[in-house]
Amino acid sequence: MVDPDRPPAKDASQTPAPDAAPPTVPVVAERGAPPPPTGLLGFLVRHQAIVVPLVAVVLAFAIGAILIRAQGYNPTYTYQRLFTHSFFTESGLLATLQKTTPLILVGLAVAIPLKVGLFNIGGQGQLMAGGIGAAWVAYALRDLPAPLLVVVAVVVAVLFGAMWASIAALLKTTRGVHEVISTIMLNSIAVGIIDWLINGGPLADPGQPFPASHAVPEPARLDPIGVLPWGLPVALVLAVVVAWMLSRTTLGFELQTVGRNKFAAGYAGISTTRTTLIAMAMSGALAGLAGAFELLQIEPYRYQNGIAGSLGFDGITIALLARGNPLGTIPAAVLVGAMRAGAPTLQFELGIRPEVVDVLLAITLLMVSLPVIAKWIFRRHTVKQTQLAGSWGA
Repeated sequence: MVDPDRPPAKDASQTPAPDAAPPTVPVVAERGAPPPPTGLLGFLVRHQAIVVPLVAVVLAFAIGAILIRAQGYNPTYTYQRLFTHSFFTESGLLATLQKTTPLILVGLAVAIPLKVGLFNIGGQGQLMAGGIGAAWVAYALRDLPAPLLVVVAVVVAVLFGAMWASIAALLKTTRGVHEVISTIMLNSIAVGIIDWLINGGPLADPGQPFPASHAVPEPARLDPIGVLPWGLPVALVLAVVVAWMLSRTTLGFELQTVGRNKFAAGYAGISTTRTTLIAMAMSGALAGLAGAFELLQIEPYRYQNGIAGSLGFDGITIALLARGNPLGTIPAAVLVGAMRAGAPTLQFELGIRPEVVDVLLAITLLMVSLPVIAKWIFRRHTVKQTQLAGSWGA
C-alpha cells in the first residue's frame, strides 16, 4: 500500500551525479523571429558600427560630386586637390592637424553624454566659454612664467567649459529642461556675453580695429613643432583615456547603465542626477580645453569673433560618425579637419565656393544620424533571445 503523504521516489536515471555541472539555462529565439542572416547581409548586420558611417560618407561624397558637376567642375579632380592640399603639403597638413585637435575634443564632448542618453549640442558655447576664460587669464596673469601661465590658462578654460555645460545639467536634473533646448540657448547666451566682453567690454583690446581680446603673451604661445600642434597628442591621449574609462571603470559602467535604462540604474542604486552632472561637466571640460588650444596655438593668439567657427557643431557630426565610440572620433576628426583645411583651396585654385564642404558635412550628418532607419532595416534579421528562467536565482 502506497502512503499518499510520502513523496514519490526519484528515478535514479534522472538524478544528476554529485560532480555534474548545473544545468544551463536554455536560450531560445523569440517565437516568430527569423534565423540570423548569413553571407554578405550577415556581415553587414554584424558590423553595423563600421558599415553605417562608411556608407554615410560614400553617399555624401557621391551627392557632393553631383553638385560639383552641376557647377561645371570635375568632381574627381576637386576631391583630389582637396585632400592633396590637406595631407601632402606642409601648410595644409599643419592646418589639418590644427583643426583635428579641437575636433577630437568636441567630438568627445558629444560622445560622452550620448552614453548617458543625453544629446549635448552646446559644444560651441562650451568651447567659447573655455576660450574666453583662457584669454582672460592669459592677459590678467601675463607676468607669470610662461609654462605656469599656459597651465593656468588651460585649467581655467577647462573649468569654464565644465561650468557652462553644468548649467544645462542642472536645468535637466532639477527642472526637467531638455538638454537640447538648454544647450541651444546657452550657445546664444555665450555669443552675446562674449561679444560684449571683447567689443568695448573689460576684455577688449582698444588697439585692435575689430572686436578682440588682448593677445596671449608671446612666451606662452604654443607654436607648432614642425607640423605637429601641441594639443594633438593631448587630444589623442584623452580619446584613449575616455575609451578606457567607459569600458573599464565603475564610472563608465554607471554612465552606460544610465544611458541604457535609467530606471534600472536607479533601482540598482546609481544616481541619475549625479551621473548626468558628471557626464555634462566632463563634456564641457573637453570642449573648454578645445577653446584653450584654439587660443594658445593658432594665430592671432587672441579671442576674436569667429574663433570657434563651426567647431562645436562639427563635433556633433564627428560623434555620430564615430557612433559614440571615443576612439572613433579620431579618424572622424581627421576627415572633417582635412575637409575644413582644404576648403579654401577649392576657392583659390578652382573657384569653387568653400561652402561645398559644409554641404558634404551636412549630408554626412544627415546620413549618419538616422539610426532609426538602420534599425528598421536590420530589425528583421536580429534574433531576440529570451532566457527560460523561473526566478532571479535560476
